[in-house]
Amino acid sequence: MSSKLIDAKNLKKSFGEFIAVDNIDLNVLRGEVVGFLGPNGAGKSTTMKMLTGFLEPDSGDILINNVDLKSNPLKAKEFIGYLPEGAPSYSDMNVLEFLSFVGKMRGLNKKLLTTRLDEMAIQISLKEVWNKPIETLSKGFKRRVGIAQALIHDPDILILDEPTDGLDPNQKHEMRNLIKTISKNKAIVISTHILEEVEAVCSRAMIIADGKLLANETPANLEKQFANKDIISIKVFNKINAVLAKNLKSSINYGDVKIEKLDKDTNRILVSDDKKTPELNAVLKQVNKFKLNIIEASFVKSNLEEIFRKITTTNASS
Repeated sequence: MSSKLIDAKNLKKSFGEFIAVDNIDLNVLRGEVVGFLGPNGAGKSTTMKMLTGFLEPDSGDILINNVDLKSNPLKAKEFIGYLPEGAPSYSDMNVLEFLSFVGKMRGLNKKLLTTRLDEMAIQISLKEVWNKPIETLSKGFKRRVGIAQALIHDPDILILDEPTDGLDPNQKHEMRNLIKTISKNKAIVISTHILEEVEAVCSRAMIIADGKLLANETPANLEKQFANKDIISIKVFNKINAVLAKNLKSSINYGDVKIEKLDKDTNRILVSDDKKTPELNAVLKQVNKFKLNIIEASFVKSNLEEIFRKITTTNASS
């Protein structure tokens, strides 16, 4: 049976007159990976700092594995591994020294620390830089060291702020696989701008903008609730210059017409409208006026990136 490892209610945080986090509830069960999404300045990092005790909320309550973070912070933090924004570290230490230091601060005995260091070297692929000063490492390796220090004490809860930032595509793939592997017995919160990351590893997505929680659903349910399933996609085997693109957009009588270049000879015309369902035959009739070579035409579903943009921009304009 899953247990609630994070239970935060009515979190609020302001800096002067700026409201960074506005009455957010957040709970995460063991075995869940929650993707925390939002534009820059949305309040993601502020929320994470409150969940880990680095910032005290103006109001609200946070229970970490049923331990009150405010009244018993040291006990609550025993359950948490935290990768802050930017992965700060002691740059003059080498990787082994730094992780040993963090492990000792976390109360690991010598035998367990040795075991965990060996596991981190392999799990996080740090062997080749094990004895190098952190200040000499690439951004990607510094990020991996940051993840290792969050994991060194094998915590029940992981709070990861942009965990794959600075990693190359292969390293991102490895990190996502690691997160999926360790998530079975942990509660994990990931702040990310990378929507494919949410689709790849997250069981739930929480979308925040202007400090407010706008959505809290599985990626599949987000698609059901917010996806515009009435997007027409027409692929044409033609070069479309700026003049033709302008004429196409003015001729097709719907709210949003986009033209995407797929390769040097192929383009895709995407047609949608928030107020009415586009009619495929009517759109094709307009496209045919320009003597374009249509390869295929169909209705397509929004992807998570379009859903995210729709949710956050709708809120911003309301």
